Amino acid sequence: MATIRNVVHDLLRTWGLTTVFGNPGSNELPFLDGFPPDFRYILGLHEGAVLAMADGYAQATGRPALVNLHSAAGLGHAVGNLANARASHTPLVVTAGQQSRSMVGLNAVLGEPDLVRVPEPQVKWACEPATAQDVPRALSEALHRATLPPAGPVFVSLPMDDWAQPADADAVAMLAGRQVRWVGAADPDVVGELAGRMAAARTPALVVGPEVDDELAFDRVVMLAERWLAAVWTAPTPPRCPFPTRHPQWRGVLPPSIAGVAEHLTGHDFVLVLGAPVFRYHAHRPGPWLPEGTELVAVGSDPGSAARAPFGDALVGDVAAIAGQLLHALPEEAGRSLPEPRTIPDAQLPDEAPFPADALFAALTEAMPARARLVNESTANTAQFWTHLDLRAPRSLLFPAAGGLGFGLPAAVGIALADPERPVVAVLGDGAAQYGITGLWTAAQHRLPITFLVLRNGGYGALRGFVDQMGVQNAPGLDLPDLDAVRIAEGYGVPACRVSTARELKAELAAMGSLDGPRLVEVPVPAELRRLG
Repeated sequence: MATIRNVVHDLLRTWGLTTVFGNPGSNELPFLDGFPPDFRYILGLHEGAVLAMADGYAQATGRPALVNLHSAAGLGHAVGNLANARASHTPLVVTAGQQSRSMVGLNAVLGEPDLVRVPEPQVKWACEPATAQDVPRALSEALHRATLPPAGPVFVSLPMDDWAQPADADAVAMLAGRQVRWVGAADPDVVGELAGRMAAARTPALVVGPEVDDELAFDRVVMLAERWLAAVWTAPTPPRCPFPTRHPQWRGVLPPSIAGVAEHLTGHDFVLVLGAPVFRYHAHRPGPWLPEGTELVAVGSDPGSAARAPFGDALVGDVAAIAGQLLHALPEEAGRSLPEPRTIPDAQLPDEAPFPADALFAALTEAMPARARLVNESTANTAQFWTHLDLRAPRSLLFPAAGGLGFGLPAAVGIALADPERPVVAVLGDGAAQYGITGLWTAAQHRLPITFLVLRNGGYGALRGFVDQMGVQNAPGLDLPDLDAVRIAEGYGVPACRVSTARELKAELAAMGSLDGPRLVEVPVPAELRRLG
């Protein structure tokens, strides 16, 4: 007799979900019973790190990932990083073990009658199957909901006594081969109208965002920018790299404020936004939404973002498909000149630490191995990071999209698990690293080729910038004395060192492409205040 556990294992294999990220508890053991030898269980020491590992893995592969968490408390530990996954539109199937069905209503330990409410509002959809026999279908629905645009995490609560129940083999057989596909090209008349508005623009700008996340979309957007001769900006708070940062038309990242966006788009009469919400603000600097006389049209797959925007027109559809349609519809000659390329400031390392962020990132760019992937969670110096880094491909950079710390370090682990032949570099603040520090253990156990660069400025540098900007005085909790990332890393089995001279730093950066396992490098940097927006 086929059990629910047997048929779900078979379905997961069919769906390519044989890598399971988790931290098990008693409620999850029945699912893990008889774990198939062709499956891979990635153990994390904290559910927040587990979720971020799966997030990094899914973003690196472009495919959904499976997460198995423990009851309400374990799921609660992961909710912070669920916010990042939701903002990044990462397709995750998140599960948690529920108590036995007959025990849930008795307020039994590890039972939560409202378990599906715990991850709200950070998931697209949440479900607890009404019967054991509905578990396979519910997981199938979860997979399709997670991957359909706008992609994102979903949640399924799985009662622990369901796994041994008999399965309806005929019903399950129909699930394995189902395809649910997004078809999102635009009507030709709509494309023609938009192309006409674009062709008539005198000083166009293109703003690109996280939905430009695969090679097809990336290449088409670059070709569209070159055909249209537009100045190109990356949308505020980007979780990924949607455009080559050394392309002569790229201008940088828009600031996350209303006034800041309008100031940067001044002089442009038409703005096309591809694959980004309009816009994700952070700092409160009110002002006009756009410069006077500027039109804006946004193209993206998220109807919620399209409806929510307070200005501009919107098309809801597939970014890669519509970019391809526009390429065919635009005239060959734009009738205007290319915008002037941006200037990258020269920044030399001082002989001794601390090393200013500009100089550090310039040196990092020079030493970056070919095909390396980056994670950035040093929020005090993201402007300098974007100024200097040379990013040329999609999925080459990840950033915590919701601003929740604890993503960066374990996300680097997930990226390396997805493709251990490519080196990974994680740029982390000394405070941010502590939120996901347990990910070091998983990196060590799997001997992953990751360089963790911990930038030590002795405090929450981004918050210090807010203090100055908001006129706050005498705020406690901003300083982080006596942290020693080197000794912490060694305790998890990761070799580590602290650099104090430019010679030492350059030597450590030069070794990034020849790793046989992870290592951590602590880099002293000065406290540099930055202004948001």
